[in-house]
Amino acid sequence: MALLERSAPPRRLWSSTVGQKAIMAVTGLLLLLFVVAHMLGNLKFFVSAASFDHYAAWLRTILDSVLGHSGFLWVLRAGLVVCVVLHAVTAARLARRARAARPVRYAHRGRVQGDYAARTMRWGGVILALFVVYHVLDLTTGHLNPNGVPGAVHDNVVADFRLWYVTLVYTLAVVALGFHIRHGLWSALQSLGTSGAARRTAQGVALGVAVAVTAGYLSVPFAVVTGLAG
Repeated sequence: MALLERSAPPRRLWSSTVGQKAIMAVTGLLLLLFVVAHMLGNLKFFVSAASFDHYAAWLRTILDSVLGHSGFLWVLRAGLVVCVVLHAVTAARLARRARAARPVRYAHRGRVQGDYAARTMRWGGVILALFVVYHVLDLTTGHLNPNGVPGAVHDNVVADFRLWYVTLVYTLAVVALGFHIRHGLWSALQSLGTSGAARRTAQGVALGVAVAVTAGYLSVPFAVVTGLAG
């Protein structure tokens, strides 16, 4: 009986709308922090090839005395997978609940805006999930990379973006990420009850973060394509 009582709160958290929104917000924040940190790391590409390769090698040595070589990265990847799964599942559950609770008649404009946001988030999530699989096979395992030399991260990245179709796929994925961040962050800020000037500020913050992340990620491939770097 005591065991059931202790396990009840997590079940209520998972089954309630408020709990699912909390899970979605926390996992979304963790994923956003990773995205920003990863983007900042990518910008070392502009320092030098040696600096970029050294940064990639350093990531594999974090806590290596405890977790072994690259152990930290695998723990991080596992954590990200858990966050992505929880984020996607709670998003789907909340969307189903919203549809079930929706009145028969809605104002036309509200319906269009809501449907647009939902489609953007849904298809953006699918595009990002497929891209992550490709990205791992490309730059993590090297199976799909045209250079594919372990440890030569800078050269592998340059070899990728010298191919127009890789740059195109990467650009589409990053733009989808930008839309996802903009809608997700705006939704999270809106749930805090913003109105008036605070609402406009929240919209500006969401858009600003999305644009900054998108520009940061796209700076590397476009630098290679235009010959500014690489």
